[in-house]
Amino acid sequence: MGRRDGGGDEGSGRGRERREEAELLETVRDALRGLAAVPEDGLDDALDAAASTLAAAPAGPQAASRALLRAAEELVRRAWENGWQPADVVRLIRREPEAVATRFVSDAIAAEARRYAPETLDARWSAQLAAVGAAVWWDGDGGYLEGFAGRERLSRFETVSYALGGLRRIARLPRIAPVGPLPGTAARVRRPVPAPDGTSAGPRLLGRIRALLAKAESTEFAEEAEALSAKAQELMARHSIDAALLAAEAGASAGSAEGPAACRIGVEGPYEPAKALLLDAVAEANHCRAVWSSEFDFSTVVGFASDLELVELMYASLLLQATAAMRRAGDEHHARGRSRRTRDFRESFLIAYAGRIRDRLITAADEVAAEEPTEVLPVLAARDVAVGETADHLFPSTTAHRLKGRDAAGWARGTEAAEEAVLGRGR
Repeated sequence: MGRRDGGGDEGSGRGRERREEAELLETVRDALRGLAAVPEDGLDDALDAAASTLAAAPAGPQAASRALLRAAEELVRRAWENGWQPADVVRLIRREPEAVATRFVSDAIAAEARRYAPETLDARWSAQLAAVGAAVWWDGDGGYLEGFAGRERLSRFETVSYALGGLRRIARLPRIAPVGPLPGTAARVRRPVPAPDGTSAGPRLLGRIRALLAKAESTEFAEEAEALSAKAQELMARHSIDAALLAAEAGASAGSAEGPAACRIGVEGPYEPAKALLLDAVAEANHCRAVWSSEFDFSTVVGFASDLELVELMYASLLLQATAAMRRAGDEHHARGRSRRTRDFRESFLIAYAGRIRDRLITAADEVAAEEPTEVLPVLAARDVAVGETADHLFPSTTAHRLKGRDAAGWARGTEAAEEAVLGRGR
């Protein structure tokens, strides 16, 4: 009897704990629903009230920690179902001044991601998890809040307040057009495009392109950067054409062909419109289409998988080169007593740079395509049509955005820098 009574007491105790934690989880959910509706001018008081309730919960700090993480996982999963991805969410959270909230959101993303087997995550998704630092570092969910508070040197109340603030921002995210498979549903089958000799050329070729662009970014000599970038663009154009032809042949023999995909590329300030214009130029020249979402700090690039990664590589390289050239030009004008280290100068520089780069990229791509057999053009045209249809389906309502430089000197220097970054096959 004694053993039965003791077991019953123990079971009753565990049942009570589970009920208390379930009630606490519902309290957290209610708090987050309420905070999502609070206007910014009343947010501080609302956060203080909610944090006080959770930090002093009768169920104890470990139960509060588990409930908060559980609620965080639910919100994160809802964000994925609404079209968001890890890099998108962290990019928006970083807008706020509290870096603590960003680090908590990264942990919330890590907590949600642990439910998936690695092979069920898309390669881009896994890369984003690594990029935002989403990794489970705590031993158990019950000790998470205490561990996080120790890391950040915060009180329990402050920790809960920052956590709720970060989760509130996730809860307020709208639904957007999805790109790529949800976590847990990807097939993680990588199908690199074969080379003409039948071997897999994808990773090897991308490695060569990365190396060329890295050298172009690091050299101080414009002619050397031009030659390296020209060779990288030539490889990109030929890779894209080979991929299009092989995909068309494979689709004809199998009765189907792989369609366009989409990815998001961050476009953060300052000078977001000019940077989005540069990305649009790179995308257009490489058989893709870019749609800028200014309110979310990213552009969605639609294209075939063989082109998307190339667009990311080239855009990152050109943006780095353009930014370095812009700063050098601004410093030179400033040193001469001309007040050109201004927003107008820099923005005009980047707009002119993007416009001139667009012309040269398209010319370079056309030169490579002109050397190919005549059957290449219909294949590329068909892929361009497919990309356009997919982009129109994802974004049925888009508007054109015209940019105008307001500083003549910045415009002139930006055009000069674009000339030095020629990406054709040589002068």
